[in-house]
Parts: sequence; structure tokens; C-alpha cells
Amino acid sequence: MQEELKNIEICAIADIKNTNTSEEIDKVRVKYLGKKGELTKVLRGMGKLSSEQRPVIGKIANNVRENIEQSIVSRINKIKQEELNSRLSSEVIDVTMPGQKITLGKKHPITQSMDDLIGIFTKMGFKVAEGPEVESVYYNFDALNAAKNHPSRDMSDTFYIDENTILRTQTSPVQVRTMEKTKPPIRIISPGRCFRNDTPDATHTPMFHQLEGLVVDKGITLGDLKGTLEVFAKYFFGSQTKIKFRPHYFPFTEPSAEVDATCFKCTGKGCSLCKGSGWIELLGAGMVHPNVLRNCNIDPEIYSGFAFGMGIDRLTMMKYGIDDIRLFFENDMRFLNQF
Repeated sequence: MQEELKNIEICAIADIKNTNTSEEIDKVRVKYLGKKGELTKVLRGMGKLSSEQRPVIGKIANNVRENIEQSIVSRINKIKQEELNSRLSSEVIDVTMPGQKITLGKKHPITQSMDDLIGIFTKMGFKVAEGPEVESVYYNFDALNAAKNHPSRDMSDTFYIDENTILRTQTSPVQVRTMEKTKPPIRIISPGRCFRNDTPDATHTPMFHQLEGLVVDKGITLGDLKGTLEVFAKYFFGSQTKIKFRPHYFPFTEPSAEVDATCFKCTGKGCSLCKGSGWIELLGAGMVHPNVLRNCNIDPEIYSGFAFGMGIDRLTMMKYGIDDIRLFFENDMRFLNQF
């Protein structure tokens, strides 16, 4: 058995020296030291030895195992170093070569417009206020003086989560929440996402962006509203821009108006964009309805205010001459990189 163990050691070391890869040396390890390996087979026969022979053979077997294991470790280290040297010679980096171009991202055009709008109104003294997108029917409709039979309450127009909870259809609830918590004077804008049950087409999407404004104080008039919106229009569309009011109806303002601006493409002369009128509809606005003030525990006999709301997506389309709102949400970099 001593000779058999010595032969196993000689053969194992010879096989180890002939290996060139980590995979090959692992096969040699299994061949000689594995559960069914050559050394293991010999050791299983030790039960047939006498009590005097077992310690002697056991010691020899342990030495053989240690010598084979040391040879394996030594060969593995040498193979790894050879593999490293090979990679270093074949993967040389030329530091003089130009690096790969890193493409930097940029803000989405709607985000750019929202930032521009926030910048314009904060310079006029407005603060940014935010509120939940999942809103109660009370804040979205009731507190804003919307009648129970108002069309916007229909399930065909609004996303209902349950009978008392919806996805907000406007950012106006932020105004109500602010008036409930803050005493006048109040001057805020509320930008954010809104949701309506619209079928996507060139001018409608189920999700869109709004920015609404609110001012409440003593002595606020329609003239203050017009002056504020004129400043906004000139900064956003250009200094030549003019605006006009058209009578309209909103349940939360009285009087109410649709606000038009001179066409930024033809400067009011008439073109295909404005359908020859020289004017483009911008937003809705008006004086805060007394009922809305009362709902927020603000005395309409002492305080008055104005509110306005604009679609950021639509303003962006108008500013850049985009004819399909769906382009904003298709993630086509050929389109987005133009802005």
C-alpha cells in the first residue's frame, strides 16, 4: 500500500504540472482527492490492515494528500498569474485615444416650461404650494362651488377610486387646502399633474399638467388679475404679447373669463395657427367666488381674490409649435432632443 500511495503522489504531481488552466487543475483535484478519487479508494482499504500498520499508512497517506494539495495551490497561483499577464498584454489601454462620448440628459420640454412658469410667478411674489394627486370629492368639487349635477363629476370625465375619492381633475384643490390653513394675504401657484378620463388624441391625454394661481387679500380687483397675466404672457411668449378677456363661466370664480393672447407666430396679424383671428386661447381665470371663500372660512365682505389656471402641456405646444400632445409622452429622443 505504501508503494501504491507513492505512485499516486508521483502521478498526481505530474498531472498537476501538465495543467494550463484553472478548469484542468480542478479536474486533477477531483481525480485524486475527490470522494471517488484515487487516494480515497486506497484509504478505504485501510480497514484490512493490522493495528500496527494503520498509523504508519495513515501518516503516509496524510503526507501524500498534503503534498498533492500544496502542488495544486502552487500550480493554481502560477496559472492565475499567467492568465493575468496574458490579459494585461492583450488588453492594453491606449490613454492617448479619445474617450467615448457621454450623452448628457436634458429636461423634458414640459418640465422646462413648468420651471419657466414657476420662475416667472415666484419673481412676482408667488409661493409654490403642492397637494395630493389622489383627492377627495369635497376638495375637488364641493369646496369649489361645483354643483352636484356638474358634468365634470360624471364618471365619463373623472377617474373615481371610490364614490368619495378621485384622481384630481385640476390643481384647484391645493388652493382650497391653502385657504383653509393660511390666513390672507395669500399668493400661491400650484403646479402639478392632473387626470381626466379623456381618450388620447392630438390635444388630449388622460394625464396632463396644470399650473393654477391664487391671490386673496383686501382690495384685490380684476385689474390686478389682468396685470398679473399680462406680465406672465410677456415673459413667457415675448414682450410683444397682448392679452384680452372673454366672458366665460366657471363655478369657482365670478366673474369668470377665458384669456386670449396675441398669436406669437403672426403677432396678431392672422395666420393658420390662430385660424386668422390673431388670437390664441391661453387659460381660464376670474375673481374667486364668494362661496369658495366662505367654504374656507374667509369673509368675502372683507377679502377678495383672483384665480387662474393654465395647461402647461398646451402652453408648451403653443410656444414651440407642436401639433400633437402625444409626442411629449412617446419617449422619442429624436423629438425630445430638439428642446
